[in-house]
Amino acid sequence: MQPVIIVLATRNRGKSEEIRRVLAGYPIDFRDLNDFGVLPDVVEDGLTFEENAYKKSSFYSRILGFPALADDSGLVVEALNGAPGILSARYAGSDATDEQNIQKLLAAMDDQVNRAAAFVCVLSLSMPGGAALTYEAECEGLITTQPVGQNGFGYDPVFYYPPLEKTFSQLTMPEKNSVSHRGKAFNEFKSELDKIITWIRQRQGEV
Repeated sequence: MQPVIIVLATRNRGKSEEIRRVLAGYPIDFRDLNDFGVLPDVVEDGLTFEENAYKKSSFYSRILGFPALADDSGLVVEALNGAPGILSARYAGSDATDEQNIQKLLAAMDDQVNRAAAFVCVLSLSMPGGAALTYEAECEGLITTQPVGQNGFGYDPVFYYPPLEKTFSQLTMPEKNSVSHRGKAFNEFKSELDKIITWIRQRQGEV
């Protein structure tokens, strides 16, 4: 039986690699948007992580004709009333770099005593016909006063995880996958992957 093709609805190679590592060992041929050349961008105008995850997965599933897996992840900071939230990737502007987003966040947190924050991840797996599955997880931590560590991406250098006494950028990949919002969501997804593969094949007429 041929592997199931699942498109990872991202061009972020770091994110794709994390996902492939977590979900290795199953009869799945993972591809991402970089494998399909020029594609239109989805408009992420949802008001929640769940809405935006579904917008991405359903959009790319329909135009590519394969099951598509998208996540919408972000940083929710208590002292900033939940910001940057769904705007995390473009907090400092639509073309902002990770460093620019981090600098804006640290500037906003400059006089804040309450450093509590949480990373949130919502996964959406969509079929071209519209059916979808959703998974959600979060990880609580604290915002540091300056970046620490060399690994990871996004806000990892300023997200301190107290149980391991390190920022996400100081964690090894196995450590991060075991505790991060994305790791938790994908581990839940992985725990049901045999059922998910059957669900996909049924909707593709292979079972």
